[in-house]
Amino acid sequence: MSYDDTDTDEAATDLDGMGLDELRAEIEDIDRELVELIARRTYVADTIAEVKARNDLPTTDETQEQAVMDRAGANAERFDVDANLVKAIFRLLIELNKVEQRESR
Repeated sequence: MSYDDTDTDEAATDLDGMGLDELRAEIEDIDRELVELIARRTYVADTIAEVKARNDLPTTDETQEQAVMDRAGANAERFDVDANLVKAIFRLLIELNKVEQRESR
């Protein structure tokens, strides 16, 4: 099953016909995908850190951080998810990446 903002009603209808075990299996798949996406994001952030270090750029880029937070909020609204929750998750990801960047320098 896939989900995007264009087939919300269709996705909800698909879920309505599932039993508890199927719904839990769906959550398990989503959880795995979330971890995979976090791993992918961390890898890209590590690569960005390497580029910053090579070019003697600072770890913190407040303009870029604000752009990420704005995008997170917009995406939360697009998918009708609590924007504060989504922004908190992204703030945590940003801070963890910054800690790793500082430790690798």
